[in-house]
Amino acid sequence: MRPETPHPPSVAPATRAPLLFLDVDGPLNPYAAQPERRPAGYTTIRVPRAEPGDAYGRHRPLRVWLNPDHGRELLALGFELCWATTWMDLANRWIGPTLGLPELPFVDFGTDLFTERPDGVHWKTDHLIAHAAGRPFAWVDDKQAPVDHTHVTTHHQAPALLHHVNPRLGLRPTDFATLAAFATTHS
Repeated sequence: MRPETPHPPSVAPATRAPLLFLDVDGPLNPYAAQPERRPAGYTTIRVPRAEPGDAYGRHRPLRVWLNPDHGRELLALGFELCWATTWMDLANRWIGPTLGLPELPFVDFGTDLFTERPDGVHWKTDHLIAHAAGRPFAWVDDKQAPVDHTHVTTHHQAPALLHHVNPRLGLRPTDFATLAAFATTHS
């Protein structure tokens, strides 16, 4: 009888972290909070509005409230972060540095920005499904509806969490807990 040769240890395939699609206005910038009162823990940045032909700067800069602690909290969640915002790559210039985030990939919405669909599905939804390419993902936004949940469930085979954030409050500890639980379950 020949001695058994040990089997090589099985090596699990490398798994990628789930994606976290980040909207800016609403989740990170609680734009609907009382306009005269910055939420506690937030800082104000002013983003110049570049208007074609506006050589005199008559347009006031856009006020954005950001909580610098959110960057650290987002990085600790266990996701691969990705901008999913109308800011697209400008989020890397204006939002990321205030939050302490590295340059992140972004979903390029092309010319589909704000294009309404007859079925009521948010104009971002199909872009996010395509960008995820079968990977689990979470999406934080303030504009999701039940029809988006149904659409993602029907057209995306991997787990997905569509997490609504109140634009008056921005991301809260309960939101981070929900996201962390999803990342832990689907990593």
